[in-house]
Amino acid sequence: MPDHQICPWWLAYTFDNPLRRLIHNPKNILGEHVREGMTVMDIGCGMGYFTLALAEMVGDSGRVIAVDLQQKMLDIMLKRAARKGLAQRIIPHRCKPDTIGITTPADFILAFWMIHEVPDPSSLFTEIVTILKPPAKLLYAEPAFHVPEKRYDEILAAAEKAGLKNTMRLTIRFSRAALLAIKT
Repeated sequence: MPDHQICPWWLAYTFDNPLRRLIHNPKNILGEHVREGMTVMDIGCGMGYFTLALAEMVGDSGRVIAVDLQQKMLDIMLKRAARKGLAQRIIPHRCKPDTIGITTPADFILAFWMIHEVPDPSSLFTEIVTILKPPAKLLYAEPAFHVPEKRYDEILAAAEKAGLKNTMRLTIRFSRAALLAIKT
């Protein structure tokens, strides 16, 4: 992998914990975008912070495709899901550094605090466009303390070039965030 570094699994415990709900409550952030029965994708799912909430929101008739580069993250996420009785709603998928590698159409995609770790965001967005089934949306967020506004804007420009449009800027604590959709 080029000079892009991914968050090691052991470091994820510092921000993937119950106190995070005070800052990033998944139902508040995702609730208006995710409904029962949907197929949603959590790219860079890590240890499942958003994945488990998404699995609750999609219900028994929905599915969450949990995508991560690190098998250890997927293993931890699946153990957490099993403890909550949600594992049957989650499809784990180990991606590669340069591709998601899955074509299942999604009603909603979450990419939270991870695209800055991708070697080629343009390629990722091009792949996401093929996965989103209109009028599906992509919620894209980056940590404001780690990704400067200039870099965030460059990544958004790559999304636009790939065929996505910024439908709205979102207010999420400690984040730069936008809701994107396929250009029509």
